[in-house]
Amino acid sequence: MAKDRNLVVGLDIGTTKVCAIVSEQDGQGGLEIVGIGHTASRGLRKGVVVNIDATVDSVRRAVEDAEIMAGVEIRSAFVGIAGGHIKGINSRGVIAISGKNREVAKQDVERVIDAAKAVALPVDREVIHILPQEFVIDDQGGIKQPLGMVGTRLEAEVHIVTGAVASAQNIVKCVNKAGLEVQDIVLQQLASSEATLAPEEKELGCVLIDVGGGTTDVAVFVDGSIYHTAVLAVGGDMLTNDIAIGLRTPRPEAESLKRKYGCALAAMVKPDEKIEVPSVGGRKPRLLARHTLCEVIQPRLEELFLLVHREVQRAGYLGRVSAGVVVTGGSSIMEGVPELAEQLFDMPVRRGAPRGVGGLTDVINSPMYATGVGLGIYGAAHKSRRKFRKVTDRNIFDKVIARMKEWFGEIF
Repeated sequence: MAKDRNLVVGLDIGTTKVCAIVSEQDGQGGLEIVGIGHTASRGLRKGVVVNIDATVDSVRRAVEDAEIMAGVEIRSAFVGIAGGHIKGINSRGVIAISGKNREVAKQDVERVIDAAKAVALPVDREVIHILPQEFVIDDQGGIKQPLGMVGTRLEAEVHIVTGAVASAQNIVKCVNKAGLEVQDIVLQQLASSEATLAPEEKELGCVLIDVGGGTTDVAVFVDGSIYHTAVLAVGGDMLTNDIAIGLRTPRPEAESLKRKYGCALAAMVKPDEKIEVPSVGGRKPRLLARHTLCEVIQPRLEELFLLVHREVQRAGYLGRVSAGVVVTGGSSIMEGVPELAEQLFDMPVRRGAPRGVGGLTDVINSPMYATGVGLGIYGAAHKSRRKFRKVTDRNIFDKVIARMKEWFGEIF
């Protein structure tokens, strides 16, 4: 990136689109969007790379468009990650405070987080994030920043996000082959929350639902911190497939019908409203009631939201999300989505679009850009902790060998 400009790049590699968003820090803590590149995604399925060359090509196109708009050369980016392989667990660590006068120092905080992340992981998984929830000093809980406090025992509760090593490395490898370094990989719903949620929503407790093309990413916030994450392998592509089958129309036309005429609640559509539906095999287009299209969409979206409801209820947080639900992602743009979710969750629901940034706000004012903008916000806030990642073909093999050495060391 240009050395004379303080730039942060977010790269959202999704199932249906690849989006590169260039942000510039204004020196006062603000962030301005200066460039956007957007192209169709080829090579991913349900958030996981299935064709490296196609993914590399999509990334390169999106980055080139963003470079032209921003007038800069992009060399590195914060990259989003999703997929059914993502798992989140809560963990707890305890240490004795060893600082001078029993005062909590930075080293104590690092040690207690290390203790909390000491969980057994399979050899094919790696830690993506360690997100502190709260600290406890001598049974005094609810502490968000323990530095400088006095006590004898320090405890930390954290949320650990893990992913498959191969899936993460494939994402990094694609970005590397496109000519960029990966500054860090970031959980997509964490990035989306940075762009769409207000601090008071996180504090009161809320559910973020990011409905993408191939996956639906869920994050539950309680007392200002993430307490639960999940990725469901269903998304907007499922709706497109149902429309193509139900209305007997080609998939590209089904996607167009979904975006132009789709509605999540059939009751919101006038019974006499008609739409033209292209046919397959060269047959003539047909006139159908728009209500018919909505009757295909609504049951699938109901199923998706019920899966999310069941996930949050199973995790035990349904009664702790007083601020309600925020729905974002490209598939949430459809008319009636918040209203349908409100009926099923029986709590307030709003559609989440990027907020808190300047610059090209009129261009990025859509839920489909929530992850890309959020990656920039996350990157700007974590510049001091950037982890430059570069993949070689031996990375995974070396990781397996190192883990096997640890096992033999424990046995013998």
